[in-house]
Amino acid sequence: MPPGPDSMLVMARGIGQGRGVALFTVLGMTLGAGLVQLPLLALGISSLVSASPMAFNLLRWAGAAYLVWLGITLLLASPASLNVADMKNVRPLTAAREGMIANLVNPWPITFMIAFLPQFVDPNGGSVTLQLLLLGATQKMTGVLVLGSYAIASGSIGAWIMDRPRVRLWQQRIAGCFIVGLGIRMAVGGTSR
Repeated sequence: MPPGPDSMLVMARGIGQGRGVALFTVLGMTLGAGLVQLPLLALGISSLVSASPMAFNLLRWAGAAYLVWLGITLLLASPASLNVADMKNVRPLTAAREGMIANLVNPWPITFMIAFLPQFVDPNGGSVTLQLLLLGATQKMTGVLVLGSYAIASGSIGAWIMDRPRVRLWQQRIAGCFIVGLGIRMAVGGTSR
């Protein structure tokens, strides 16, 4: 199964800007987005988005457009703009914000939570809202571990690539193509995490 938009963005960040920026992107995708998604899940509001094809499609298309925009910015960067100091100059909060936006405009994480997590709720086991919050938080923490390992691994590869300008240019172009491709894939109907 190919990686989804979240993991591709983390890997592109790890390779292009290093482990630290990639890890802050992961925190935005998991903890930052979780601060929005988990209350929506627990309150049932997210079920409305899932039940409304128009709302779901608007969210999907916004996410696709955002991914295509990120990919095109990578593709259109000139070789002269590939200064290592500039590439690493992404602020941690900017990386976290962009990771959060990428996860929030991707409808699949919230759809997954709506479809999967309620199966593990015990109506006789106490507060359903609390159970959903706990299950959602567990899912987000698992995301920190999985995406965090992508960030660390891609950051290691990125250190090698940053020392090789031609490899760096091609890596950026390939990553841009992948991210644009994921955006197009999301727009036409499917994606994975």
